[in-house]
Amino acid sequence: MPPRTDQQRIKRILSYYGKDLSSYKVAKLCSSSRSLVYITWKKVCPKCDTLFPNIPALSRHVCKGRPGPNRNMDTASQPLTYLNGFEHHSTHPDFPDALPPVLNNPQKCPYGLYAEQLSGTAFTCPRGLNKRTWLYRIRPAVQHRPFERFRGVNDERFTNNFDQFEPNPNQLRWKPHPLLNKVQNGAAKVDFVESLYTICGAGSPQQRNGLAIHLYSCNAPMEDKAFQNADGDMLIVPQQGTLLITTEFGKMEIEPQQIAVIPQGIRFNVNPVEGPSRGYLLEVFGSHFQLPELGPIGANGLANPHCFQIPTAWFEEKDCPFKIINKFQGLLFQAKQDHSPFDVVAWRGNYFPFKYDLRHFMTINTVSYDHCDPSIFTVLTAPGISKGVALADFVIFPPRWAVAEGTFRPPYYHRNCMSEYMGLIVGKYEAKEGGFRPGGSSLHSIMTPHGPDFKCFESNSNDVLGPLKIAEGTMAFMFESSLSLVVTEWANKENVDEEYYKDWEPLKKHFTGKK
Repeated sequence: MPPRTDQQRIKRILSYYGKDLSSYKVAKLCSSSRSLVYITWKKVCPKCDTLFPNIPALSRHVCKGRPGPNRNMDTASQPLTYLNGFEHHSTHPDFPDALPPVLNNPQKCPYGLYAEQLSGTAFTCPRGLNKRTWLYRIRPAVQHRPFERFRGVNDERFTNNFDQFEPNPNQLRWKPHPLLNKVQNGAAKVDFVESLYTICGAGSPQQRNGLAIHLYSCNAPMEDKAFQNADGDMLIVPQQGTLLITTEFGKMEIEPQQIAVIPQGIRFNVNPVEGPSRGYLLEVFGSHFQLPELGPIGANGLANPHCFQIPTAWFEEKDCPFKIINKFQGLLFQAKQDHSPFDVVAWRGNYFPFKYDLRHFMTINTVSYDHCDPSIFTVLTAPGISKGVALADFVIFPPRWAVAEGTFRPPYYHRNCMSEYMGLIVGKYEAKEGGFRPGGSSLHSIMTPHGPDFKCFESNSNDVLGPLKIAEGTMAFMFESSLSLVVTEWANKENVDEEYYKDWEPLKKHFTGKK
C-alpha cells in the first residue's frame, strides 16, 4: 500500500475525532510528526469567514456578519486592541487573508488593494536598524491634489526656524499653558494641529539634524483632516485630557501618564475624547526614538519592550472631502483629496506608531548612597551624530523609594553640557514644589546653573534619613538634548514666570571654615 499523503492523514485523524474536514479552512500537519497535537487547527466561521485556532475559540465568537466598508469603530462600546512589543517585525490584517502570503508586491493584491511601502530608513541602512512597513490599502497615498501653504489659527506661534531668534541663557520657567474652553456658547474650535505652539528648538529639518519642543491645547477633533510630519518623529505627552489618535495603522488612545510616538511620515488625526486637552510634544529630525542601551543593568529594566503597544489594523472606506496637512521643512502645507487616508486594510513591517504607559516603567536607583544621574530614568532616546550622545532623551521622574544613606537626596546643583527642558504631568516635583505646576515647564540651557530651591535644600539637608517613598502621585519628565536650544520670541514673553530666579535668592552661606 502506498504511503498516505499529509491530507489523507489529516482527514483520517479528523474523522477519528469526529471532525468534519470541510469545516476547516486550514489543517496543516507538522512534517516532523504525524501526531494530532501537531495539527494547526484553524476553524472558520461560515458567516464572517473569521479564522480561529481551535473549537473553543470559535464557540466564544459572537458573529456580527462579514465585515463591510465604512466601519467606524465606537471605542466606547468596543475597546481598542493592541499588539505588544518594540522594534520587531509585526503583521496585522483587518480583513481575512488581506495580506499577501509571500510576496510584498504581488501583481494583484488580495481584494484589489494597492501595495505601498513606507520607509523609515534608507534602503542601505544595516539590517538591524532598517525600518519599513508594507501597507495594503484601498487607494495609494499619492492620489491627492497639489500641496499649498496651510495657515492655521496659531500659525504665527509655530516654527522650526530658530536662527531668527536671539539666545537667552537665563533659567526659564513657564506657567501652565492656557487650557481652551469647551466648544459651546460660541467658543472657537481649535484642533490639535492648529493649536501647536513652539517653545524652543535647534537644528534644521533640511539638514536632518535637530529638534523642536511644542505645546498643544485643543478642544475639537480634526474632522476629515490628517496630519503628516515629513520632517521627523513626534512624541506626544498628554497632560490633561485623553486623546484618540487614528493612524494609518489603526487607533490608539492615550491619557495623561501615557505617551504616543508617531514616526516620520505616518498620517494621523487627533480627537480630544473628554473635552479640552493639552500637553507637550517633542519633534526630532534625522533620528528615530529607540530604547536606551541597558549596559550593566542587564537584560531587563527601565521601559521593557513588552509594555509597548502597537495599534491593530483598522480601516474605513470613506469617500468625502479630506485634507492632508503636511509639515515639510518646518512649514505646513495642505492637499485635498476625495477619500479618507485611513484605508489601510492590512500591514506588516517594523515601522509603526506606538504607545507606552509611564506607570509601567521599572525604576532603577541607588540602594546605598549618592544621587544617581537622571539618565538612569531614560524611557526613550533618539541617537545623535556622536556615538553615545543623544539628539534627545525622554526621561521621567516617577514614584520611587529613596533609601540613600548620608546623602542629599533631591537632584543636585548642576551645570550641564546638555539642554534640559522639564514638564510636569501631575503632582509636585520634589526639587521645586512651589512654582512648578502641572501643565507648566522649565528650561535650563547648556551650562546654565540650576538645582533645588531654598526650601528644598534646607529641609532635605536636615531631615532624619530613612526609607521614604517619594514623588507619590507625581509624574515629571525631561526632554534632554545635546543641542543648544533657542527659545522663540513669543515663548520669551508669554506665560513666563518672571520671578523664577528668586527661588535661589534665599540660599544662605553655610561655610564654617576660617581663612
